[in-house]
Amino acid sequence: MEFSIEFYENKEGKCPVREFLDDLKASDPDDFAAVRKAIIMKTNFDLYLEEQLKNPDFAARFAKAGEAWDIAVQIAALRQEAGLSQRALARKLKTSQQQISRIESPSYEGHSLSMLRRVAHTLGAEVHVVLERSSQRRLTGAGHSNAQ
Repeated sequence: MEFSIEFYENKEGKCPVREFLDDLKASDPDDFAAVRKAIIMKTNFDLYLEEQLKNPDFAARFAKAGEAWDIAVQIAALRQEAGLSQRALARKLKTSQQQISRIESPSYEGHSLSMLRRVAHTLGAEVHVVLERSSQRRLTGAGHSNAQ
């Protein structure tokens, strides 16, 4: 299978990426081969996902799943950094180990703000919620919004 990589030049007519790769190829062929492979290799899943993300409905569902995944990973990482098992964290929160397992699950979307705050406080962290205007909505009057 043949691959090609297109490089773009900056305003000075230089291509820093090409220069980096040329220098790396000359100084360390093994590292160059690893970098080249990482740059150009796409798995069948990568190709499938790329195609699926062209569908706006799928892309929206994928983004939403990513948010749940982020919460789950952050909670699990904080718990592990604190040296706590799910059972130990549950005891501190006066809840069940199953509840901790649930909130650490990427498929769980029922996080309450109060529970997230309790978990964060117990693990020495803070919860920050950011609301951003959707690019598909615009403000039409005081307190009202319409879909475009």
